[in-house]
Amino acid sequence: MQVERVKRVGVIGGGQLAWMMVPAADRLGLELVVQTPQATDPAAPIATETVLAAIDDAAATAHLATRCDVITFENEFVDLPALSPLAEQGIRFLPSLETLAPLLDKYDQRCFLRDRGLPVPQFTLLSVEQGLPEKQPLNFPLVLKVRRHGYDGQGTFIVKTWEDLEEICQKLGQPSVLVEEWIPFERELAVMVARSLTGEVALYPVAETQQENQVCRRVIVPADVPAATITEIEAIARTLMEHLNAVGVFGIELFLTRKGKVLINEIAPRTHNSGHYTLDACETSQFEQQLRAVAQLPLGDTQLKDAGAVMVNLLGFETSQSDYGNRRSSLAAIPHAQVHWYGKNQSYPGRKLGHVTVRIPAEEADLKTEAARLSQTIESIWYGK
Repeated sequence: MQVERVKRVGVIGGGQLAWMMVPAADRLGLELVVQTPQATDPAAPIATETVLAAIDDAAATAHLATRCDVITFENEFVDLPALSPLAEQGIRFLPSLETLAPLLDKYDQRCFLRDRGLPVPQFTLLSVEQGLPEKQPLNFPLVLKVRRHGYDGQGTFIVKTWEDLEEICQKLGQPSVLVEEWIPFERELAVMVARSLTGEVALYPVAETQQENQVCRRVIVPADVPAATITEIEAIARTLMEHLNAVGVFGIELFLTRKGKVLINEIAPRTHNSGHYTLDACETSQFEQQLRAVAQLPLGDTQLKDAGAVMVNLLGFETSQSDYGNRRSSLAAIPHAQVHWYGKNQSYPGRKLGHVTVRIPAEEADLKTEAARLSQTIESIWYGK
């Protein structure tokens, strides 16, 4: 069947993920139209066109649809019930709303994965609307997550006592929360996976992610794990994308326990921080891959260009307005380094302002040691330690 060529891609969201799609769109001969609330959002100044509106403004999305051939997502903070009438009118979303439906609520996501035999921590839904039930049996420590709109550690809590649980639930004011077992993991892993409309799947190398205060600080690729673990993770990724009938790039975060067991932490139905290294270290970046999938182009090569790479997030460490030009120049002087600055005009602690990727050539025999050295160098320059 002849499919009309996609020329313009709409993106709901105009943050750094959409910003990193723009150069990829240029390479592919595509135009990018973003829906984002502020003209100062990273993608707004460089996109082909911008619809200035909240990302959950369905009327604005209807207008966005008149400006493009297909709509994709930079984040998952979308209002599916509001978008459903647009889909029924023939507006094309990729991934589809049906694909997104079981993933946006963290409890629904857990149930979806469990019901398809994919490995997840033990979990339950805790109803708090009428007050917590009296001291029901729970194993502490545990992890509590809000069901929607949590990211970068926001809405996720490590809970050690019943009293802490009561206090957190009271502050959140949510009718129900997801509660799951605390996993004493050996390390955290992630894999980016892409799937096309025709069912073609492309997997990126499995990476190790290192978190601090539940925010990703650095990513090392490839992860130093057994081949059997890689095979298991790749099978999980393929199974998930097929069950979802997904189109686009998805990020899968995983735990590797001390006994070698793999468990899924979370699914991000979009490009993801753990795949930023692909911009410089892989033949095809996750951002180009996303556009290839939704524009019905063949998926690109996911191989690493070198033996490995390390990506370090540049997080805000103060409240200020600065472009940190001197620090960025010092970072750019590191051999094989590429600095990506998102153009945000205000810094505050924990805000993702940019990232640095350093490719590690084949002559560096000990990837883990070199990645640790590079991470320490980058962070000492950035944080001034």
